[in-house]
Amino acid sequence: MLNRRTFLASSAGLYSLNAAPSETVRLGVIGAGGRGSFVTAAFKRNAAVHVSAVCDVYEPNLERGVSLGSAGGQRKPRAYSHYADLLNDKDVDAVLIATPEHWHHRMVLDALAAGKDIYVEKPLCHTPEQGAELVAAEQSSKQIVQCGMQRRSYDLFLDAKKVMRGGTLGPVRMVRSWWLNNYLGTPRVTNLDGKLDWDQWQGPAPRKPFDPDRFRNWRYYSDYAGGIVADQGAHVFDGIHMLMGSGAPVSVTASAGKPHRPEFDTPESVTVAACYAEDYIAVFTINYAAMKYKPRQDQLTQFDGEKARLDVGREDLSVYPQGADDKPSSAYRSARGFSHATDLHVANFLECIRSRQRPTAPIALGFQSTLVVQMANLSLKHGRQIRWNAASQKVEV
Repeated sequence: MLNRRTFLASSAGLYSLNAAPSETVRLGVIGAGGRGSFVTAAFKRNAAVHVSAVCDVYEPNLERGVSLGSAGGQRKPRAYSHYADLLNDKDVDAVLIATPEHWHHRMVLDALAAGKDIYVEKPLCHTPEQGAELVAAEQSSKQIVQCGMQRRSYDLFLDAKKVMRGGTLGPVRMVRSWWLNNYLGTPRVTNLDGKLDWDQWQGPAPRKPFDPDRFRNWRYYSDYAGGIVADQGAHVFDGIHMLMGSGAPVSVTASAGKPHRPEFDTPESVTVAACYAEDYIAVFTINYAAMKYKPRQDQLTQFDGEKARLDVGREDLSVYPQGADDKPSSAYRSARGFSHATDLHVANFLECIRSRQRPTAPIALGFQSTLVVQMANLSLKHGRQIRWNAASQKVEV
């Protein structure tokens, strides 16, 4: 398929987009594991998307990604084992980056340099320094970057935002949130089903002997991620920021129990308290050593206003007025549920590729939500409150 340079006008001026003659967005997938496959399927549900290339360092994932990309009678995507080769592919307009967290920073920078639009999964990056660098890199580019904070496109949270703006709650000085699950009974992974390029998978992380559990459960090892508090907390704090209309926190304090999986070096039970210049505190508690709940009931965020309280779950919201807190005055349930939020978020990204408008979750907002949980982990490490200097874009420990 031939490539051309299309120029699209917008209120901000002229922007260039590499587009196929049919206006199809040609997607390259970097990371075709569980989440990568889920988001790829969301892209494929849009008729204007063609998956033209897939990259993964684990052969079963690569084979699955190629199969998914060619489903529905589409041409078979090119398979790559090195992401730089995919970025050099002239028949790729945009990339989905769904690798482990420790690779996001380098891959986003390289994708920007290659002139690709980017959909990158959360958390955005591994350290505050990486986040500040990514914000600056996006600002100096003309590329569209969407972070995988799908609550910003979700009908449930958009409806909740209307409630917040309506003034029903009165001033909100505290937000309380929790997320419950349990991973303690999951057996340690001792083997893989196919070939893995272990050295390439480790990438910028410290060198460690081959360990299948580190590959499968990377979220819980600090070499590759910020633990479960970062993995889930980034989503929760992003939703709080969205509804409260706030920026990054001024300070963060965290406490945690010890890890109860001996192979993991990040705790499963953590409480985070973040203070904001907008005059509120957000408290988030995650416990992955709890009883398991049904997905609709495993998480909740409560906005405590002076006049009423707003409860936002995974698929429902309710407003409880003062004096009648046993019965909601209004309620809303998402028509299509939480999984549809990713479809909505992908659709926003694709529309912004065409219009060159700002997406709902650009890097600056993705960094805000990631920064909170990074500061929480720094608080656990240093045993004290951690502050953010917005002027210098640096953490003060």
